[in-house]
Amino acid sequence: MADTSDTRTPAQIEADIKRRREVLAETLDEIGVRVHPRTIVGDAKAKVVANVDHTLGRAYVQVNRVVSDVKAQFVDETGSPRLERVVPVAVVAVGLVGLLVLGTRRRKG
Repeated sequence: MADTSDTRTPAQIEADIKRRREVLAETLDEIGVRVHPRTIVGDAKAKVVANVDHTLGRAYVQVNRVVSDVKAQFVDETGSPRLERVVPVAVVAVGLVGLLVLGTRRRKG
């Protein structure tokens, strides 16, 4: 059987009740702030921004990796260009630009 005797004075009991009410009031205020529509919208925006930042960071790393891979195709270990790969790409690029220029001149004429 549980001991139900309380050795506290009435003043101590009142002080405990007062302290408990203050803690409960603080908790209710915090709950009110958390469920307020502005707080919910702000939290949702923060999550979206964090996800966008994370996605952009991953995209940056991916693009950086692709650029490094492409650069490795056209530059050797010493940093000098690999002419056997640069020259054909340059010829193709000049050819495509030439075709585009000729194509736009024919439409206008």
